[in-house]
Amino acid sequence: MTVYHDCQVGHRVIIHGGTVIGSDGFGFAPKPDGTYEKIPQMGIVVVEDDVELGANCTIDRATMGQTVIKQGAKLDNLVHIAHNVIVGENTVIAAQTGVSGSTKIGKNVMLAGQVGIVGHIEIADRSIVMAQSGISKSTQAGKTYFGFPAKEHMRALKIEAVIRSLPELAKDVEELKKLVKALKDDLTSHPS
Repeated sequence: MTVYHDCQVGHRVIIHGGTVIGSDGFGFAPKPDGTYEKIPQMGIVVVEDDVELGANCTIDRATMGQTVIKQGAKLDNLVHIAHNVIVGENTVIAAQTGVSGSTKIGKNVMLAGQVGIVGHIEIADRSIVMAQSGISKSTQAGKTYFGFPAKEHMRALKIEAVIRSLPELAKDVEELKKLVKALKDDLTSHPS
């Protein structure tokens, strides 16, 4: 475990091996010659009381200000929290989830394994995001999301059901095209 300079860790926090708190956020500015200049990461990480951080988590320091893991949050192994993210109270995040910079995660949120979240959005209180989902927009409180890009859970299931039956639907469409052609041909050869 590594806690970089100026970062703050609260009381009754459990930090498992390999976790890094306060590494630089991924901040680079493109230069005219095609190379990148590192943007100094001047902020800190604040881990509040009663948080548990699994093995090999990485929590980046803020570019300016704070990256915050609020009270009671629980992070599984291999979770990445980018610069300036706020993880709300009593939120749980499963393994291999990545949260991009400046995202705000509400209270009592559940993020299943391998979830990816774009930056600069809000995950509302009590949102549930199912495994391997990709969140590209802010969520609504208390709703469940699934898929890539993630949609509200029931809508995602309906879409998935249609996708699974596409081969049969394509066959039906071809048969209907043949039937329509036969009807047109029949009308053309037998005008009334």
